[in-house]
Amino acid sequence: MTAQTHGIVAAVDLGATSGRVMLGHVGDGELRLESVARFPNGPVEGPDGALHWDFSALYRHIVEGLREAVSREPSIASIGIDSWAVDYGKVVGGEVLDEPFHYRDERTAAGVEAVHAKVPFEELYRRNGLQFLPFNTLYQFVVERGLSDADAALLIPDLVAFLLTGAVVAERTNASTTGLVDVTTGEWDTALAAELGIPHEVLAPLVDPGAHLGTLAGAARERVGAPLEVVAVGSHDTASAVVAVPLSTPHAAYISCGTWGLVGVELDAPVVSDAAREANFTNEGGVDGRVRFLHNVTGLWLLSEAVRTWEAEDGAPIDLPTLLDAASAVTGEVALFDANDPRLSAPGDMPARIAAVLEEQAAPVPASRPAFARTIVESIAAAFADAVATAGRLTDREIDVIHVVGGGALNRLLCQATADRSGLPVLAGPVEATALGNVLVQARAHGWFGEDATLETLRAAVAASFPPVRYEPRG
Repeated sequence: MTAQTHGIVAAVDLGATSGRVMLGHVGDGELRLESVARFPNGPVEGPDGALHWDFSALYRHIVEGLREAVSREPSIASIGIDSWAVDYGKVVGGEVLDEPFHYRDERTAAGVEAVHAKVPFEELYRRNGLQFLPFNTLYQFVVERGLSDADAALLIPDLVAFLLTGAVVAERTNASTTGLVDVTTGEWDTALAAELGIPHEVLAPLVDPGAHLGTLAGAARERVGAPLEVVAVGSHDTASAVVAVPLSTPHAAYISCGTWGLVGVELDAPVVSDAAREANFTNEGGVDGRVRFLHNVTGLWLLSEAVRTWEAEDGAPIDLPTLLDAASAVTGEVALFDANDPRLSAPGDMPARIAAVLEEQAAPVPASRPAFARTIVESIAAAFADAVATAGRLTDREIDVIHVVGGGALNRLLCQATADRSGLPVLAGPVEATALGNVLVQARAHGWFGEDATLETLRAAVAASFPPVRYEPRG
């Protein structure tokens, strides 16, 4: 009897502005995604006046999406779940207590002060390898009320898996973003947790991508209509996305571009030098023990927030491709701003905030929306190019190509601007890299790529099925 070499899996892929359920068709020369359900996601103001996720609604959307997936393809072999990092929900008595906080809530500032008063950032970096981001989980834990009363605090994908199966686990790639995983051993740093007053009991057992977590149970099984298995994937969405980056050379860089732009290289071992810390580069866990050495750059969040403001002013939707085409036609000097300016990190009137930043540096404020969009895109590209150059310097690599995956791969203006400002060719695609990486790790766990399939095996399948679009640097 020959082993199965093909099948269908479902990917639950949750982003900061939307979520989706997709079917992945794998094997017999095929690698294909099929969209089943898409639904909105985003911050909501809770009764306490703080920013939260509407996790209850998000979970209902997930279950309904899986129900639709089963109705289309009853032979689904498993489900994999990925999402953004750092945010979590508390589990008490088998139930999720309260809606999870949103990482952009202002409470994290107090957490930063409290943590650094006990453990200086220099020491934190040596131990966890993470760049400073004020919303990293350990800062949130320190200001979380009632954490010691929780049975577990589970990151968003693990929280979904818990509700589906009852499994209480922490998938390793996402756990690496909490600040509480030892960058050298890949295990929980319980001594650090104790120093910060964080009860280590809330940290669930770590599992690796590919682990089988169990099958749908209870109400989820009844509603979805099948006892589907849940398989751990690279549950941090960037970890899944990097699985599907068809790295074309050993010295390639990648940009996983959506709300954020995650700019970096893949390594076999972490880099925790003073230079890396000062450049605010992070060492996050990747699939198969790889290290995602990268820097967070504010990505298309800036553009989407600007468009949201303009739509509110107009009372009508704006066609983004048309706006970007007009932006591409803008001539003359393009004013740039720091895309990572912390004043641009919260929801609000983004054009007004950017105008204030430009005025502060005595730069011209764009007079039209296309010119404004051009300034935003070029500023993001400049930040991308700078991060790529820094990644090469810190790892002693001569970067020779940049792969852009995610929604940013569809933005022709951004891809060309990144090529121009970096002086390197840009290979754009696949767009749905995160869902693809999710699917590929599940497929490998089922043995559909053979017994010895490596990440390179999976990436070769991506390159064959999703040829990238190439942008050469101009001038």
